[in-house]
Amino acid sequence: MAGFAERVDALLGDFFRLYPVAATAAGNHAFDGEWPDLTDAGVAARLAFVDDWSAELQSIRDGSLTPDERIDRDLLISELAALRFDEGELREAGWDPLSYVYLLGGGIFPLLARDFAPLATRLASVAARLEGVPAVVAAARAQLGRIDDRPVSRLHLEMALRQIPGIASLADDAVAQAAAAQSDPAVVAIQPRLEKAAATARKALDGYARYLRDDLQPRSRGEGRLGHDLFARKLRHTFRSDLTDEQILTQASHEYDAVRAEMIRIALKIWKQWVPGEPLPTAAREGSQEAADQKIVSRVAVAIGRAHHPAAELVETCKESYREIVDFCKRKKLIDVPDEPLEIEWTPPFLREFAGAMLDSPGPLDMGQKSFYFMTPPPDDWTAEQVESYLAEENDRQIALTTIHEGTPGHYLQLVYSNRCPSIARAVFGSGVFAEGWAVYVTQVMMDVGFHADDPALLLIHWKFYLRAITNAMIDIGIHAGSMTEAEAMDLMVRGGFQEESEARKKWDRARLTSTQLSTYFVGSMEMWNLERERRVRAAVASGDPRGISAVPEPRVVGAFGETPGFSYKEHLESVIAHGSPPIPLIRRILLGE
Repeated sequence: MAGFAERVDALLGDFFRLYPVAATAAGNHAFDGEWPDLTDAGVAARLAFVDDWSAELQSIRDGSLTPDERIDRDLLISELAALRFDEGELREAGWDPLSYVYLLGGGIFPLLARDFAPLATRLASVAARLEGVPAVVAAARAQLGRIDDRPVSRLHLEMALRQIPGIASLADDAVAQAAAAQSDPAVVAIQPRLEKAAATARKALDGYARYLRDDLQPRSRGEGRLGHDLFARKLRHTFRSDLTDEQILTQASHEYDAVRAEMIRIALKIWKQWVPGEPLPTAAREGSQEAADQKIVSRVAVAIGRAHHPAAELVETCKESYREIVDFCKRKKLIDVPDEPLEIEWTPPFLREFAGAMLDSPGPLDMGQKSFYFMTPPPDDWTAEQVESYLAEENDRQIALTTIHEGTPGHYLQLVYSNRCPSIARAVFGSGVFAEGWAVYVTQVMMDVGFHADDPALLLIHWKFYLRAITNAMIDIGIHAGSMTEAEAMDLMVRGGFQEESEARKKWDRARLTSTQLSTYFVGSMEMWNLERERRVRAAVASGDPRGISAVPEPRVVGAFGETPGFSYKEHLESVIAHGSPPIPLIRRILLGE
């Protein structure tokens, strides 16, 4: 229906104009020199956009749309509802000083990192955005602290202070790129403006830091916890379903016990190999079977963690691991791996507090541009003991699993397929639950089809990695919907999840800096497994297998279904990620007709 496609284009045009940093991320570069209007008038304009388009989309009858168009319409309605929640209820601009740092970094970094246009054109946009930094800082000063029932979060403020220098370094990087391209007359022409804009931005950032430190910090009393009711409302927008925090916790607790039991089984099997010469802990020696099991897994995991490269070689280790993983996928014919660029590099400074590793993918309109797989080095001011703890967590086997998760067939490959989806709405408005769920899910798929099948130590670390997704959800809910303390969270992660203390400490901070995001890994993967199981059952029934539903056994933990008549992993995996990155309820409608 040409009329509907034209209305989607019009909606996206309004969205990109009002959310210019999101436009840059999507690959629409018409607004690369602009920032969103962060004043009250800007908020009102965005809310009016949401309400006007919501009313129009809801008025469109099902009968006038194709099935694909109905999917896109419902997706857009849910996206608009989420935008209204962010602007009208969550209102992070009023209590989260870090949100402005992420906005600034997200607006400048892609212009420097990707060559979607000549350098001079991109540097002109950088200069315009650097010139606009004082307005962003002024808006931050006007908005922060205005919400009576939600005081400014001290943690978010402290993290903002730590990361502001990373934004200044982006300005320096822009000037350095210009200085290195003196053979280009267009770059030479923009250089004076760029240098002046960088100085303006640095001055504004210094002022923002002083304001946070000297004025706002003494008045910041918040913790960043949403509270049960606000968290429950945000969950609905994150998952696009009525799934509750209680339901998530129930499932997570079940999986927590099942994964720990599997880890105990494997650790017992390889104890002599990894802890040679030491007697196996027993209930009699340790005081209880629980204590003995805990020690068995912990000692084996610690021993495996010692097999790691030096910190300086983390990026190169990721590159080697990625090449091996791609070769395995091609050899197994598990999924087609397109020849698209992936650059593995150190995490930019302004993002280093957010995660240890992450993928930054080009937007769907930036065809052929690089994806970045970022690995975060340990901070320069850490002690030798802290660095060793970090490297033990990011050991060689964990690097392989992380590279599957972030690279292929995880985030990188999924987003390559997503960006090829003919539905621009689904490509632009991707679901984090879909993306994170896919990456966790497909890591287990790699184990099931035999990746390093002769290395049970890798499988143990894999279950530890999956257990991290489970505890992520538990602390996310415990902090924002409950009253979980730091001691309780650390105990759950270190004792319950066998994590290194340094990793758990960073996760404690991240869980308070974000909300609902840490639940997406576990919930999304559970939904992916439910989808696979349903498709396996349907394939078995369609093949005439007399066992019917029983042809697909109940898993001991997750996955490991074995062979199912009529089911092809390659067909299934490629079909799941061929439709953009829609919320899970919509991909079920597409693939199962629900």
